[in-house]
Amino acid sequence: MAGDQLSATFSALGDPTRRAILARLSDGEATVGELAAPFDMTLAAVSKHLRVLEAAGLVTRGRDAQFRPARLNARPLAAASEWIGDYARFWGDSLGALDHYLNAFQQLRTTADDKENNHG
Repeated sequence: MAGDQLSATFSALGDPTRRAILARLSDGEATVGELAAPFDMTLAAVSKHLRVLEAAGLVTRGRDAQFRPARLNARPLAAASEWIGDYARFWGDSLGALDHYLNAFQQLRTTADDKENNHG
């Protein structure tokens, strides 16, 4: 089930409009009209994006009279960040090993150059 949630999160994040909507919601709740303002798209199109974000669990919608303000739910983003963090550690370890190898190689080369200069 966690894998399915992760897939839904990454799928929802795959669209730049949805990422912009989430960025806006990180400042606080907003109505569809407020979310649509910076985009050249219809309210219906923004509502579709919100439905995708809701299905992924990234947005919740409230009821305030006739308005349905959207709110960010960052919990699924934490799981995605943790998953990415595992790979960040992998690359950090790999690059650290490469750095160690290059330093050792440079020391060997410096030693060889010093020997050549002293005997040459």
